[in-house]
Amino acid sequence: MGVTTTTAIRVYRGQLTPGLLGEEALLSWDKFPHTGMSKTYCTDMTTTDSAASATAYHCGVKTKYEAIGVDDTVERNVCATVDGATVRSVLDLAAEEGKSVGIVTTDAVVGASPSGAYAHVALRDWRADYELPADAVGVCKDIARQLVEDNLDIRVVLGGGRQYFLPTTKQDPEYSTKTGKRTDGQDLTAKWLNAQKLRKRAAKYVTNKAQFDLATANTTDYLFGLFERSRMQEETERRVNKTEPSLAEMTEKAIQILSKNPRGFYLFVEGANIDKGHHENRARKALEEGLAFDDAVAKVINMTSSDDTLVVVSADHSHAFSFGGYSHRGQSILSIANQSYYDSTDLNGHYYTVVSYGNGPGHKSVPQNYTDEYFDVDRVYESVFPLDSETHGGEDVQIFASGPMSHLFTGTHEQTYIAHAMAYAACIGQNKAHCSTRRDTTTPPTNLPTTTNSASCDNMNRMVLLSVVLMLLSKYTSYCL
Repeated sequence: MGVTTTTAIRVYRGQLTPGLLGEEALLSWDKFPHTGMSKTYCTDMTTTDSAASATAYHCGVKTKYEAIGVDDTVERNVCATVDGATVRSVLDLAAEEGKSVGIVTTDAVVGASPSGAYAHVALRDWRADYELPADAVGVCKDIARQLVEDNLDIRVVLGGGRQYFLPTTKQDPEYSTKTGKRTDGQDLTAKWLNAQKLRKRAAKYVTNKAQFDLATANTTDYLFGLFERSRMQEETERRVNKTEPSLAEMTEKAIQILSKNPRGFYLFVEGANIDKGHHENRARKALEEGLAFDDAVAKVINMTSSDDTLVVVSADHSHAFSFGGYSHRGQSILSIANQSYYDSTDLNGHYYTVVSYGNGPGHKSVPQNYTDEYFDVDRVYESVFPLDSETHGGEDVQIFASGPMSHLFTGTHEQTYIAHAMAYAACIGQNKAHCSTRRDTTTPPTNLPTTTNSASCDNMNRMVLLSVVLMLLSKYTSYCL
């Protein structure tokens, strides 16, 4: 979610708001007091993927393309190099301090971005046992097993990805003709529930919105929700089917459960389908998903206080998405760039759209003349270079921060800085020397900005991280990326 995407979402939000032309609208994070920029490259690629970037903002370490929760010494897809390369995440540190922690995503919960909070693999595709290379079988755990076997203290896990947790012998609870994909015979959903019950915990596993609604914070301390076989439904589809909770609803439930802990909490929230829309060159889909993410951020703001909650909104990477042309104020951002001050057509005499892509499946070998409005969510926008899937963008992405210590995120930073600044603000991890005194009388590390009017660490107990791929929330002293 780079600058172009956040701007387009803002304009689209405004154009759907009665009385506004579009550009003057404000998104939830536009109202945050502090902003910065994040440099997203990884150690071996200028343009990163979500695995390496997740390792950066979750763990504070840059790594190789497609690696998760490990440092740069790991070799791609080589199990033997994982041991000794693992790094710890903010979520892990927050849990160690006694805080409640949770993950919310519209991707599979074993996807690259959420996995950065808890998993350690040499390749992001190790989501289930059938995806492991031969040398890793019986030696390295797949991501789903790591979540269930090694991270039982994560109190809320909500998203998609059932097929990675169910065996090939078990029918999917929603699709009668489908089964799980695990070849080791394990039902990891049952394993999770049994393990929580052995610990005498009030735990529930849910697969649809009806079950989700019944899992109230009053009766549930641990909630595991897998609402689709892979990614969750797109927002426009979800609004029609009404079988899955929205990103905002999942975020609300997570906060209700996690906030019961007086020691605070840490929450990571990802709006993953913005990325999917861009990869498909489906601009309206990306913008609709952006509105859903904005709703989730608004929910966080409404449920928390900036006095004790650090909220950080950022992204793992940008996209090859363009917003140009000389369109009139109030003209749909999804339409053609039709105006009168300059030529409204290209050198072929054809109309062109306001938004387009640098590459992807929308490439046309024959020049197109766009004369209609592009309101269909499935319409594919034109790209310059033909690819099966549009690529990420390599430019910096924004950081928006609110709450105690939010001033730390002002300026241009390595993406790894997000994790370190959150840990510093939450007084978790190694850097705690400043935690016994008020923030405004303590000299922080030289690589962190200072101020004389920020809230102190002892006032901050919650943190939230939000991004086109992530959102984090915590209270009093938590860690957010």
